[in-house]
Amino acid sequence: MWRDSFRLQIFCLLMAVLAVVVLVHNFFQLEHLDDDTVSGSNWITENNVQHSLSQTTKTTRKPYCGYKQQILSKREQAEQESLLAAIQWPKPSNGKIAFVQSTDPARSDFVIVKPSRFFRVGDQLEVLVRMKDFQGKPKQYGGDYLQARIHSPLLKAGATGRIVDCHNGLYKVFFTLLWPGEVKVSVSLVHPSEAIQVLLRLREERPDRVYFKSSFKSGRYSETTECNVCLPGDLPVCNFTDLYTGEPWFCYKPRKLSCASRISHAKGGYQKGLLTQEESLFFQSDVNIKRPILSSGPDSVIVKPKAFTDSSSIDRAEDPTVSPSGYYYEDQWKSRTCCIHHFNKSDDITKCLEGKVIHLFGDSTIRQWFEYLTAFVPDLVEFNLGSPKNVGPFMSVDLKHNILLKFRCHGPPIRFSTVFSSELRYIANELNGIVGGRNTVIAITIWSHFSTFPVEVYIRRLRNIRRSIIQLLDRSPKTLIIIRTANVQELGPEVSLFNSDWYSFQLDSVMRKMFSGIAVHFVDAWEMSLAHYLPHNLHPKEVIVKNQIDAFLSYVCPLQT
Repeated sequence: MWRDSFRLQIFCLLMAVLAVVVLVHNFFQLEHLDDDTVSGSNWITENNVQHSLSQTTKTTRKPYCGYKQQILSKREQAEQESLLAAIQWPKPSNGKIAFVQSTDPARSDFVIVKPSRFFRVGDQLEVLVRMKDFQGKPKQYGGDYLQARIHSPLLKAGATGRIVDCHNGLYKVFFTLLWPGEVKVSVSLVHPSEAIQVLLRLREERPDRVYFKSSFKSGRYSETTECNVCLPGDLPVCNFTDLYTGEPWFCYKPRKLSCASRISHAKGGYQKGLLTQEESLFFQSDVNIKRPILSSGPDSVIVKPKAFTDSSSIDRAEDPTVSPSGYYYEDQWKSRTCCIHHFNKSDDITKCLEGKVIHLFGDSTIRQWFEYLTAFVPDLVEFNLGSPKNVGPFMSVDLKHNILLKFRCHGPPIRFSTVFSSELRYIANELNGIVGGRNTVIAITIWSHFSTFPVEVYIRRLRNIRRSIIQLLDRSPKTLIIIRTANVQELGPEVSLFNSDWYSFQLDSVMRKMFSGIAVHFVDAWEMSLAHYLPHNLHPKEVIVKNQIDAFLSYVCPLQT
């Protein structure tokens, strides 16, 4: 009997030693991974394994560009190639184009096809846009980035159009007429095709044009170094690649301090001198950035009401690619893919959110939702977490109605002022820590802070988030998940190089494709900001945010039909 007990003790001891050896071996591999083996697709770790910052940092002298050296499965590689092909932009046939041969919005025009025909609500309106250069000559190639909308100012109505590039200097714009009355057409040139080629070059060659920094501190001594997804040169770096997602992040190593002494992250600044003198001519505020293109004939049509009530204009099956997804009428957003009701009273919002936990993840554009709800609902009181202003995390509580509202910014790259290192969290990891259920609501937006990086960086991030969403819905199918899309913003020569609407449009197109087909809902902030009469703004005005909130809450508390 004692021999069996002794053998059992020896066996247990051997198994314990073996487990320690395996753990040490695995940790050694994590600490000494070659740069080309860090992959978002291969990093799935159980939530209950926690490591301190000091355990996950190392010093290396090898330069690293994670978006170039991902290890992808065949399916992931095929998806990435398909996504990149879908957003491929037309290029001029000739290499270098002189400024006088670039697109001039003042000399370009548009015409309404058959403007005098009889139009009813639900009909299609076609517009032909003809681009010319600064010499008045018709353009022979495409690639200009346009935005178009129809609107009725007196009705406070508006909707976006679908633009088709004919690749010969001509563009077709298709509008669905969604309300009766006089409907005006507006078309604007956001960037000429020649400027788009510059933006493409910057995205691929200068992902460092926004740079970041981290502070390291030990006792009274501190140092600050530069950080980014990719750091050039052969200086020693601290590897802050996330263990769970494989998201790469690096800082130059402090001269005297260890990597584990990092205390904060912040935006460093914007690089200057990115353009040649000739290239800068393609980015002029009053010349070729978001300039109107005028009509050479009538710029409006008269639309008659439908002869009978037809509910077919509402497509009940939600599809993030439906265009337009909705429209404004009397300053209220009407969705074509779901039923939106409007929460004009704070009591209505309280009733909707009672007993729920709401997680908002992303950037400052979804922080606006937190700010709106906290300000509009009296019983929802912000709990002071001592977080930096505009950075977070933030939390509001309504104890009477059992409502918890939380906001947390996404992980780097994030162009906020100082964020404590301990608060740098990746959305995928946060989702893995949420139990979920019928009383859990999650809203996510992530786009603006990725505009300066190659699209592969963004695809990796969305892939990780999507994986965590699928896992969350698998364990808690009744969890409600809502994606807020990107939005348009005001542009000038400098902002265009970092946050152009064209960059945002490309990322938004990728996001819609990657999240289609899974059980998430969309708030189309892109069309809501583009279709509205107010000037474009990175942080849309309250009337637009209110309509976003109405769409969001309509998913949380759908109308009973």
